[in-house]
Amino acid sequence: MAITTPLELVCPAGTPAALRAAVEAGADVVYVGFRDETNARNFPGLNFSPTELAEGVAFAHRHGARIYVAINTYPTAGRPEAWHTAVARAEDAGADAVILADLGLLAHTAHRHPALRRHLSVQASASNPLSIRFYAEQFDVRRIVLPRVLTLEEIGRLTRQIPVETEVFAFGGLCVMAEGRCALSSYVTGQSPNLNGACSPAEFVRYDQEDGGTQVTRLAGFTLDRVPDGLPAGYPTLCKGRFQIAGRAAHVFEDPVSLDVTGMIPDLVAAGVKALKIEGRQRSRAYVTSVVAAFRAAVDAVARNQIVPPGTLATFTEGGRTTAGALSRRWK
Repeated sequence: MAITTPLELVCPAGTPAALRAAVEAGADVVYVGFRDETNARNFPGLNFSPTELAEGVAFAHRHGARIYVAINTYPTAGRPEAWHTAVARAEDAGADAVILADLGLLAHTAHRHPALRRHLSVQASASNPLSIRFYAEQFDVRRIVLPRVLTLEEIGRLTRQIPVETEVFAFGGLCVMAEGRCALSSYVTGQSPNLNGACSPAEFVRYDQEDGGTQVTRLAGFTLDRVPDGLPAGYPTLCKGRFQIAGRAAHVFEDPVSLDVTGMIPDLVAAGVKALKIEGRQRSRAYVTSVVAAFRAAVDAVARNQIVPPGTLATFTEGGRTTAGALSRRWK
């Protein structure tokens, strides 16, 4: 029997050009952020001005797509104005939803912008029925973006117990920490991903060659990995570094490869998932075009009860390898 449940494809864009590319490649939704500390991809040269957002929303709506705005960092105590302004600008631009994490900002938005649809960011790290029901009841949150720490079985049980839609990450960087709780990057660099909006900022990253050809990846002077010459080295984030564990060097969970759930789309639909989210607002327009097109073909194949096309995305993964992450939880 064909699967007819709509599965929304939520795709990243860090620039207006990437937004147009995502829509043209088949995105149902494009998620973006403002060019400031209010979003968790606050990298130089990325993101949107209020004018660019309004133009992007108009373009997406003309092509039958929607725009979600990520305002998913935590406001600085005593000065929430930038976050309040971001919510107002998102509504003024015609955004279809805002993605929020902070309790105070959720309360502000529910009170001041009640018609603006609210989604709960993965940064809130809500992963059990009680916490999710709280957000739904108190702030009328309509969707929860689930942390990348749940198995497929756990997601299925969860969706049956909550009154909101669920969205799961489907492709891209695999954060193995519970999002919203990571202190490692801020400890090393002095910049918090949850406050300043950038995990492992590029200005702290170095790739060095040692004698013998070994490539060393460092973050703010801390050595995170040593990789033999000729082998790929991933972007140096602390949670994906190698550590001395029981006398041997190893990754805590698994090798730092990229998440790819293409082969599990039918299982995710059966588990009650509403939307698949592609990570990568800091990635190129070519990445957006290729990954969105591949997932569009895969989602459409599942909807027609056809075989999902073979994976073609190795070029865009860390080290050319992929994992199902916690969905299969090989490290359990």
